[in-house]
This record gives sequence, C-alpha cells and structure tokens, in this order.
Amino acid sequence: MPGENLSRDEARTRAELLTVDGYEVALDLRSAVGGPEGADGGEGDGGPRTFRSLTTIRFRSARAGASTFADLVAPAVDAVTLNGKALDPALVFDGARVALEGLLEGENVLEVDARCAYSRTGEGMHRFVDPEDGEVYLYTQYEPADARRVFANFEQPDLKAPYRFQVTAPEGWEVRSNGAEEFHEGEVWRFAETRPVPTYITAVLAGPYHRVDDHYSRTFADGTTLEIPLSAMCRKGLAKHFDADDVFLVTKQGLDFFHDHFDFPYPFGKYDQAFVPEYNLGAMENPGLVTFREEYIYRGKVTSAAYERRTNTILHEMAHMWFGDLVTMEWWDDLWLKESFADFMGSFSMVGATRFTDGWVTFANNRKAWAYRADQLPSTHPVTADIRDLEDAKLNFDGITYAKGASVLKQLVAYVGQEAFLEGARRYFKRHAYGNTRLGDLLAVLAETSGRDMTAWSRSWLQTAGVNVLTPVPRYDAEGTLSELAVVQEAAASHPELRPHRVAVGLYRRGPRGELTRYARAEADVVGERTVIDALAGSGRPDLILVNDDDLTYCKVRFDAGSLATLRDHLGSVTDPLARALCWSALWNLTRDALMPARDFVALVLAHAGRESDIGVLQMLHAWARSALVHYAAPEWRAEGGRALAEGALRELRAAEPGSQHQLTWARFFAAVASTDEDFQLLGGLLEGTARVDGLDVDQELRWSFLSPLVAHGVANEAAVDAELARDDTASGRRHHVRCLASRPSEAVKAQAWAAVVESDKLSNALVEATIAGFDQPSQRELLAPYAGRYFEVIERIWAERSIQIGMHVVRGMFPGLQDGPDTLAAADAWLSGHEDAAPALRRLVLEARDDLARALRGQECDRTA
Repeated sequence: MPGENLSRDEARTRAELLTVDGYEVALDLRSAVGGPEGADGGEGDGGPRTFRSLTTIRFRSARAGASTFADLVAPAVDAVTLNGKALDPALVFDGARVALEGLLEGENVLEVDARCAYSRTGEGMHRFVDPEDGEVYLYTQYEPADARRVFANFEQPDLKAPYRFQVTAPEGWEVRSNGAEEFHEGEVWRFAETRPVPTYITAVLAGPYHRVDDHYSRTFADGTTLEIPLSAMCRKGLAKHFDADDVFLVTKQGLDFFHDHFDFPYPFGKYDQAFVPEYNLGAMENPGLVTFREEYIYRGKVTSAAYERRTNTILHEMAHMWFGDLVTMEWWDDLWLKESFADFMGSFSMVGATRFTDGWVTFANNRKAWAYRADQLPSTHPVTADIRDLEDAKLNFDGITYAKGASVLKQLVAYVGQEAFLEGARRYFKRHAYGNTRLGDLLAVLAETSGRDMTAWSRSWLQTAGVNVLTPVPRYDAEGTLSELAVVQEAAASHPELRPHRVAVGLYRRGPRGELTRYARAEADVVGERTVIDALAGSGRPDLILVNDDDLTYCKVRFDAGSLATLRDHLGSVTDPLARALCWSALWNLTRDALMPARDFVALVLAHAGRESDIGVLQMLHAWARSALVHYAAPEWRAEGGRALAEGALRELRAAEPGSQHQLTWARFFAAVASTDEDFQLLGGLLEGTARVDGLDVDQELRWSFLSPLVAHGVANEAAVDAELARDDTASGRRHHVRCLASRPSEAVKAQAWAAVVESDKLSNALVEATIAGFDQPSQRELLAPYAGRYFEVIERIWAERSIQIGMHVVRGMFPGLQDGPDTLAAADAWLSGHEDAAPALRRLVLEARDDLARALRGQECDRTA
C-alpha cells in the first residue's frame, strides 16, 4: 500500500464510491498530563506519548463487494470493526491506511480504536508544555491532511460529513470543539453535531486556557435574529497581555460586514477564537473554533501595522466561514476558491469595516510582493493549480494561491463591477451551501451576474502562470505637451501570456512646495503588446507617470527615464500613500530583476524612507533594504552599505518623535543592521540602561532585538543570553534563547545547531525554526561554508524521515543561500540533475532556493558594474 501521501486519482475514485453520513469521535486526552516527560515530549522511555481515539464512521458504498481504505496515521491500532465484523489490525492497518474490503451496497459502519500520538511538529494533536508553570496545552491543526493523526477518517475535502466529538480530559480544563458544548460532567465533554464539513477543518482544543466571553446579535430584515456566542482564548501566561476587547471589536465589525454583503447568515453557531502556542500558520478557519498563532498577542509595544496584520487575519479567517467552510473546493486544485477569496476579503472588509482604512496600501506593498516573488520562480503555477497529491497541496499554500489570487480578484472587481462580483458570491453560497465546487461553478454565477463571458478572463488570469510587465512610453511635442502615451506589455519567455489589464494611469507633477501630486488620471483596458491611452493625450508634461495607479491590476510596473529620475530625487514627496507604496514596490522589483543596482535601492531608502508615513510600508522598506544588502549587493560593497544603513537608521531613530511607532521601527532596524563597535556599544548601553534614546521604552521584546546582534557578532556571550532568559523564562523567551545561542560565531556552536536540526528530531516545530534562524547569519558566511555540501547529502533523508512541515522548515531554512557563489549554484544543479526521481515536492523546494540564489548572483553582478 502507498504511504502517507494521497493522490488526486485515489481521492477521486474513493469519492465516486463513498458517501459519508457522519462521524462520532471520542478522544481520551488525560494521557497528556502525568508520567515522565521525555526530551521530545514523549513518555520518557523513547516511545511517543499517545491518546486513545475511538471513531465510528457511517458511510454508504455505491457497490457491493467494493474495496477502499480509511486514513489513519497512528503508532498502534487496537481494534477495527467493519459492519460488525472484527478485522485483524495487523492485517488491515499499515501505519497510514486501514484497508476496507467487501463493503456492503448502501450503509456501512466502520469502528476504529487507535492509539494516536501527540505531536511536537504542529501537525495533528499538538502538545505544548508551558515552561512558566508546567501546564499542558493541546490543540489540533490538520490542513491539508492531518486529521488522520487524531482519528480515522476519509481524508479528502469532497467527502464532507457532520461530526460529533466527545472528549475526556483532566477536570478543570477548558475543552472546545467545532460544535457547541452539549454536556459536561467531570472529565467528559460532549459537543453538538456539526454541519457537513471536510475533515481538515474539524478541531479540538483542550487545556487550562484563559477564556473571555462576549456575544454578537444580528436582526435581519425579515425580523429574525441571529445570536452568536463569542469567546477568545489564550494560555494563562499570556492573559495579562491579552487585549480580547479589540479582538471582539474586529470580530463584530467583520460579522456585520459579511452579513451586509453575503446575504447568508453565519451558519456554524458559536464563534470561538483561540490563540495557541507553537503554531505553524498564521491562523486556521475551523468553523466555530478558529485558531491563531499566539504571537498575535503582543507582549510589548508594537506598531499599528501589527494590529492591522492581526485584524486582516481575523477577517481572512472569518471570510473562510463562507468561502471554504460553507462551500468547499472539491480537491486541492481549486484551493484558490477559498484562499484567494479570503485573502481578498480580508483587505476588502478591513478597509470597509474597521479603523484600518489604508489596508489596500499594505496589500499593494506587502501581499503583492509575496505574489510577485512566487510568480517568477520556476515552480510558478496558475492560480488554479495542478495538484497531483497531498505533498503538492502542502506546498501550494503560497504567494500565488493567496496573494496573486487575491490580486486577480481585485482585478475582477474592476472588470465586472463590485456589485456584480458580490451578487455572484451570494448566489454561489446559496447554490452550493455545504457542498463542493470547482472553478466552473464560480465562473457560472459570475457570468450570470456580470453579463460577461468569463471564459477568456479565466483562461488569461486563472489558468496561466507568470506576471506581466507594463511600461509607459510617452511622446512629447515641441512645447512639452504629452502628445501620446502608450503602455507596452511584456511577458517572460517561459510564460508568454499577454493578459487584458484594467488599469489606471496617473500623471503627477511637483507643486510649489515640492510635493508630487496627481493632476490627471485615466482608466483603460490594456490589451496586447501596446495600448495607447487616448484620454491623456494633450496633458501637460508630467514629472512622474505611474502605470497601475490605484493598484487595480496585477503586474510589475516600470518607469520611463524621466519618471525614474524624479523618483530618485523626490520619491518621499509623493503625497498619496498608495501611489508612494506602488512606486517603492516597482523599484524593489527593478532591484530583484537586476535592473537597478542594490546600492541604488539602499540609497533611495536612506534618502526617502524617513519621510514615509505608513508604518507598514516603512517596515517593508527596512526588510527590502536589508535583503538588498545581504543578497543583491556586490560582496565587496556590503561592509560600506551596512555602515551606511546603520548610520541612516540611527539618524532617523534620533530624529523620530519620542515614543512614536516610527521611533520603535527605526530602533529595530538599527539593531538589525548594526555592524560597528560603536553600534554595538550603543545597543549594549540601551540594554544596560547606561544609554537612552528619549521616549524609547526598551521592553522585553525590544531587549531581545538588541541582544541578538550582540550575540551574533560575538560581543555578548552565552552567559548574557542565559541572564536574559532568567528575566524572561517564558515560551517566547525560550525561543529567543535558542535562536540567540545558535547565532553565536563559533564552529562548535554551528555544529551543535546543525546536529539539533538535521541529525535529531527532538526539537518542537517552534524550536526547529528558532535554531535555523540562529544558525543562518549573514555575518558568518565563512563559518557556514562547510555545511553547503553537507546540505545536499542529507536533504533526501530528511524529507523521507520527517513530517512534511518539519521537512519544509529544514530544506528551506538550511539551504546554503549565503554561500552565494557559482559553486553553490553548481551544487544545486548537480543535486537536481542527479535526483530526478526525488519527491516532486522536495525537488520544488530545492529548485526555488536555487532560483533565489541565481537571482541574487545576477543582482550582485548588476551592483558590481554600477
């Protein structure tokens, strides 16, 4: 039998045979506490810590005598019963599947009594021990296919069914599932039956969680009232930092917005939101029990951008209650049907319903940068992807499925109109409630509501890969009047599709005080290689021409020579925040494409970032500037560029308003780029209290930010890191401690970190990430050089032995990208050519990392010749 992977063909065959009527799942989680604690969270004797999972599945078969299988990943199965007949687990269970033969036509009943393992990787039933108080916290995370690590099931999205969960857990714990609590006495909780949902969004949460309650009420036009109990939960150790009131505020604003626009009442009863430790994702849309990474509870001062990110995530997950939970894609090919919509709706609702009215600026500057990068990798794929199996599915939670898909939907709104788009969504929900859909189902309702043929649009935007480039080509007459403005469209040779773009083109000129403001704008459909924007002919000569003004379409933007010269000198003077963000994004794409030297981009940041009002854009500029220095700058210029960035960051830090979020952002950036003895002396003084910057509160999170570069550069030692942990012996503090220790500039330290991640599987997912982050330091390229060859020797074994989540962390995180020379590129090519039969998902990860390295080398050559 195949292993843990599941192919699309297998799923299709099973779906043709089976209809699932319901699940009853009983979990005994009392084993989560007590007993010896092994180094890996096991029992202490080397075996995994397990819990009892008893599952009853009622399903129908289309044919008598047919064979199929149920999914289950568990250390042991004690009993299997099919239609009252006991089956020998040793014969029917292979570690990943339960073979089912001789099915009855019509109704069948399967019972599986298993011992499932608690997880340390964030997949399945994750178990976390809080270092502050020793309390144990449990939660589940399944997408795309880890419910089978908790209970036996048919693990594919188109076999939806209702569920009843019963949980036995230590008395005094908080226990939650998708359905409302129906019964609780002592150690036993029973929950109401759910609506039909797929396996991957069922959920259980258990532990001594801190809980805050609230309520949402909505009266509809027909006089009926919808009542939704709300709760928000976190670990007890985070309760003092938990701003549940703001979480509830955004939740109610989102529920109002989606009820206003979707015309389909929230269908899943209660609405719990739990912030959980060691979470691999941002959040997960389990109906009735949404889970979030607990880093969204802020232990120290953060900027408004952090609250905006949390708001967007809350609304993204809420949109999933309709897109994904109510209506679910048939197979992972159409993952975009939920993720692209949720990504778009997160920003759409945030701008329309909350205090974050500039959310489209963040979308243009941040989310689309993710999409542009993904869409230029050799692994790029259409928004509607070809997902052969579960490993493919896991890797397709990427910038294309989320951010490009959302960008395409933003383009669609411009194409068909907002009301036609929303009416299409309303019909889609009503027509397919509790069912499964494909691309054609959505296109059908949009064609109805818009009156447009969606076939050509879909073929161009959803079924082809790659990003187009739009460049303005102006012509002026003798008086300097714009006689013609054309937009030229290009596509990469590997993906030559030229698409229809609904774009706005803005003309900007400098005002009397030097400000750059728009004085003319025209919308047009850009089709083919060259499109003339007739509406702008006769305009006065602009200082800046901005194609895709207002960010209506998905494309990379270039500038004519005059506009680029204007931006070099006056980018900070662009008055509109979205236009300014679009200009920064275009300049970053020029840098990544080796069309602008990295040192020029750094110079632009130093010259203009200090005037950036949008804090999210400023944080992105800091990340891009550091990336330009580390990856795209010529090696011989890095030291000079690093000093320039640190000097500029310190200058802006001292100039920022005391106590402001800009001051905090510049302080973090200064720490990230600090490189000289003077820089380290200041950071040390800020830690010790012998130096100060007016208004800067050096709280615990900022202390770790300041300590990290001191450790990585050998200025602070292990004792200093241990002393900081003594101040902050929390889950967050432990992660910082592990990262800092792995960042020390020592051969022995690097060997120890390598062994902890590569040779051992004792670390939890969060500590694997922390160790990798500490190991991979740009200032330690020589120390890391010996591991370049070793990486290619071990990755196939890692992929085979570890869970896919940990495998992804290691293969991505330990790729020797800092050994940025032709030898590493050749080693990657040799591995790829010599391992053509390796797992496709593993090859994809290596191919992507190899492409990033090749792009960096092209950027370095561009910078070298500047």
